[in-house]
Amino acid sequence: MLFKGLEVAQTGLSVQKYRMDIIASNMANVNSVDDKGQPYRRKIPIFEEVLDKEQDITLSKVTIKKVVADPAPFKLKYDPTNPLADKNGYVKLPNIDPMREMVDMISAMRTYEANLTAFNTQKDMLLKSLEIIKV
Repeated sequence: MLFKGLEVAQTGLSVQKYRMDIIASNMANVNSVDDKGQPYRRKIPIFEEVLDKEQDITLSKVTIKKVVADPAPFKLKYDPTNPLADKNGYVKLPNIDPMREMVDMISAMRTYEANLTAFNTQKDMLLKSLEIIKV
C-alpha cells in the first residue's frame, strides 16, 4: 500500500518507454519494404487502463494492450523506373509521416518526464516520512 504511488508512476514510465521504442521503429523503417515489395506499415500502441483495487483505494495503472498496424493507406510515388513499381508506374511507400512521428515522440517524452516527476515526488515524500518517524 505504501508504494502504490511509485508503482502507478512506474507503469506510466514503462508504457511511454515502449511507445518511444515503437516510434523509433517507425522512424527507422520510413523507407523500408519487405522481400515481397510490400512497404512497412506504421505501428500504433493501444493503451489500456488497469484498475487496481486494494482495500478502500482504487488506483489506475496503464499497460500496453496491443500494438496494431496503422490502417492508413500507403503513400504512392510515381517512379516507373523502380523495380517495385506497379503497372501504372507507382511505388508504394510506408504510411509513415516523419513529422507526425516526431510530434508523437515529443509527446511520449513529455509524458515520460511527467511520470518521472510524479515518481520522484512520491519517493521524496516517503523519504521525508521516514525522517519524521526517525526523530
